[in-house]
Parts: sequence; structure tokens; C-alpha cells
Amino acid sequence: MSTPAGTSISSSTTTTSTTITAADTVASRDASTGTGAGTGTTPTTQAEAAARAALMRAADVGDPIMGRLVLQYGAPAAVEAIRTRILPPEFVAQEAQRAREAQQGRPPDLTARVNAWHARLTAANPAADLEAGEKSGARLIIPGSPEWPTQLDQLGQGRPLGLWLHGTADLRFSCLKSVAVVGARAATAYGAHVAAEFGVGLSESGWTVVSGGAFGVDGAVHRGALAGGSPTVVVLACGVDVCYPADHDTLFAAVRDQGVVISECPPGVHPTRARFLIRNRLIAALSRGTVVVEAALRSGALNTAAHALSLNRHLGAVPGPITSGMSAGCHKLLRERKAVCVTSPEEMIDLVGVIGDDLATQTRPPAVPRDKLNETTRKVLDAIPSRGGAGPASIAVAAGVSLDTALSALGGLAAAGYIERTTSGWRLRKQTASYRKAPDSAFLEPPPTPEPDPTDEPPFPDDDFRA
Repeated sequence: MSTPAGTSISSSTTTTSTTITAADTVASRDASTGTGAGTGTTPTTQAEAAARAALMRAADVGDPIMGRLVLQYGAPAAVEAIRTRILPPEFVAQEAQRAREAQQGRPPDLTARVNAWHARLTAANPAADLEAGEKSGARLIIPGSPEWPTQLDQLGQGRPLGLWLHGTADLRFSCLKSVAVVGARAATAYGAHVAAEFGVGLSESGWTVVSGGAFGVDGAVHRGALAGGSPTVVVLACGVDVCYPADHDTLFAAVRDQGVVISECPPGVHPTRARFLIRNRLIAALSRGTVVVEAALRSGALNTAAHALSLNRHLGAVPGPITSGMSAGCHKLLRERKAVCVTSPEEMIDLVGVIGDDLATQTRPPAVPRDKLNETTRKVLDAIPSRGGAGPASIAVAAGVSLDTALSALGGLAAAGYIERTTSGWRLRKQTASYRKAPDSAFLEPPPTPEPDPTDEPPFPDDDFRA
């Protein structure tokens, strides 16, 4: 049951209210967003970092009520309100109004929520967290820090209170050109191969790969990115000092040397099912676009795709075999027109890149010598039988051209090696090898006819139509 405005949210009747003045609210909000009057930006203070580190222990990751409290009043004021177990009256009224507008059955129980925050905050030791992180090589960044990616601000009330980072790469700089690649943990050989190709291709093109560091697609794309030489970002659902999955300890060590491992969970926190889904919003928000390599109909990768759509990010999906259940989620996204079909790293860069600078090359069908023939010559060639033979007059009638035109075309086709003359007339010449791609300057240049190798298998009947 919500508490009336102006009353204390506490189990004790002797608790006194702490006044949050307008000046305190503005100062706290400026500190939390990294903006201030006159100077434009204010440096991150130890007090602000300690307050956010404490709140990261007090509230669950992605807690929307805590997000709104910090967004409206700032982290230090939120810590003080939780310590006294007294929320600002206007905030309590706003939450009640929000519940009514959302037509919820009952408003949120702020009393229970604040009591839970208070119990966790009492046991928290933010100074010890900061010291332990520093000793392990990790660092805490918060909104307003030079390394904070500003695109995370689009999450609004879902913006993380802070991020723990462990690695050599600068997170903000790395995410300026980044693509999230997600997919199934139980990936097929096809999915792992495609993910590795995307990792290599994006990395070699100077794009950072963002993923979750899990088995399957995540692990394959991170390894591919490391091979390409560009940074890669692993977003964990546990503390940066916890290796999950444990078999990826070598992979995470390589990522820390070339990229960065990040988490909104404090050190020592272990993953839960809910934290995996909540962290997916960070994967989608950090990157310009997300590509789903493999996903079943019930998949965490589709959860990441939903976050990308809600943030108006580009979304791509890699098609797979229609008989594979691991690609059913990708096909659903394509069928519902929520995602763009992507089959290569170049196409994904074309989707998320700068217009005119990151265009993918247009795929063209293979060229064959027949493509260089003009329309009249092609008509004559199509009218020539492959068996037996036909005279020039019959060929001219079948092609619908004059006799003089047919004779001229027949001479050129014979010189080029397309046809041959027999006792019964003209017929198509049997080709012993497939045509190679014709050079741009070729018109009626005959294809090369190398000496056949007796050890080779005979060519397919349609080889002359293949590049």
C-alpha cells in the first residue's frame, strides 16, 4: 500500500524526515548527469561514485523505481532518502499516479521496496568495492565520466547507475562504431561459423563487436573479433571479477588485453536468469545496430532484438535452413519485417554505417561470354540446333532475322568457337570446359579450351552456363 505524501516510509515512528531542498535536488541531478551551471561539465567526484556504488548494492539491476528516483533527485539524495527510509512526498505521489495511469491492480509497495533497499544499503561497503575493483584492475564509471557512452542515456529510467569495466580499451571510444552480434548458446556449426565470420569481418573493418560472452554465437563472434584486431566488448550478467561461463576464462583474459569486459553488477555478484535478460538492454544500447545470427522462437537473443527495436536501433537477422529450429527466431523477425536480411559483415556495415561511406558492394550474377553478344547474335545462336545441323535460311527464319544478318552472325559465332559447320549445316560446338569470366574487352573472344586431363571427372551438362 502506498504511503500518503508527507509521511515517513519507515517501520520506526521516531525517524525524523530529512529535507531535500530544491538546491540539493538540482545539484544532485547535475552530478548524476555530468552537467553543471557555467562550466558545462563537472568532474566525477568520489562522493558521487561512492553513492552510486552503494545504490548498485542496494537495488537490483535495472530497477525502474530506483532509476526514476536517481534520475529525479540524484544519487547522493537517493542514498540519504534510503538511509532514513523517507522518500520525497512528491515522488511517492508521482509513483501512485503512474500506477493509476498504467491501470495496475495496485500501486507499488514503496514501503517494502525502501525497507529492502535499506537492508542492503546497511550491509553495503562502497569504499571496499571501489578498493577491491582498483586492486583487480577494474574501474567504475558513472554518467558524466569521460569514458561513459552517452548513448546509454537513451535508456532513460533504465539507464544503469554505473558500469564496472575491466580491460584496456576505452568503452566510449570503442562504441562509437560498434555492432552487437547475438545468438543462441546452443549454436549449430552453421551458426558458430557465421558468427566467427561476422566477428572477423567487422573487426577487420574497424568496427567493435559487442556481445554477451556466452557459449555458442557470443563466444564465436568474440574470438573472431579478437582475430581481426579491433576491440570487442563483453557485457556480463555478473561482476567483472566473476568468470561466467567458467570455461571462457581464457577468452575473457584475451578480451581484457584487447577490449573490455563490463557489467552493471558490483564485484562478486553471480549471474541469475533475470540478470541475463536485463543486461540485454545494454548490449542493444551500446551499439549502432544488432544482428541476430541464430535464435530459437524462445531465445534471449530475441529479447535483445526487442530492446534494439525499442531504442530505434538497426536490426538485422541472418537466415538459416528452414528445417533448423535454431533459425526459427531469425525467420520470424524477417517474416514480420522487424529485421533486415543480412548475410555478410559488409551488409551489416551497410545497414548501420554512414550513407555513402559504408556501402556494401552490389552482388552480380557470374558473367559468361554470351553476355557480351548483342541481341541479334544471341537470337541467331539460340536458333542453332545442338544436334544435327541447320542451314542459314532455316536459322534466319527461326531467329526472325534476315538472311544477310544471319550469315554475318554465323561467321562471327564460328570464329568465336560457339558453333561449327557440318555436312548437314550449322550446329552448336560441344564445349570441353566451362566458360571462364569474360574480360571487359571481350566480344566474341572464344573461351580457352585446355587439354583435358584424363583424371578429371566429366563436367556437368550445364557447365557452359556457369562461371
